[in-house]
Amino acid sequence: MILTDNMRYKRITKILIVMSIMVGSFLLPSCKVSYTFTGASIAADVKTFSVYYFPNRARLVNPTLSSDLTEQLKEKLLRQTSLRDEEENGDLVFEGQITNYEVRPISVQKEDMAAQNRLTISVRLKYTNNRDHEQDFDRTFSAYEDFPSNLNLSDVESSIVPDILEKLLDDIFNATIANW
Repeated sequence: MILTDNMRYKRITKILIVMSIMVGSFLLPSCKVSYTFTGASIAADVKTFSVYYFPNRARLVNPTLSSDLTEQLKEKLLRQTSLRDEEENGDLVFEGQITNYEVRPISVQKEDMAAQNRLTISVRLKYTNNRDHEQDFDRTFSAYEDFPSNLNLSDVESSIVPDILEKLLDDIFNATIANW
């Protein structure tokens, strides 16, 4: 079986998570942090989260992107943690906006024609940890997918946007819940 870089990354990540859990359980038995096999490390006093709607402020607008991002973030948190969803004022608060939805040529071939285009989505996230404000931050996450230039965005949008959202949500989860 041939392993792609993404598959190797996922395997190495899983191994490192398991190793850190094993080492942490022996060396730090008095710490009050909950570990899961999803990579989450959540303080014991954190019980809830709130995800506010992410409006789309990009110049080019995908009509379902705001609701897709908002709902998929909630689903990921419910699926990969033991936290409960609260409409407002959760222990962890996720809010922000979609700031960029853009297609650019990336690989130029002869006669200045693009061989590939890149769809990039950027999300500005304000993360508030109401139990430990040292972990609060406000930053932008971006992810992209490339597609052949002989296709229009409308031809590939429904297949590449979910991949981009998955990358964004993984990055957001790792920066907030997994503390990576």
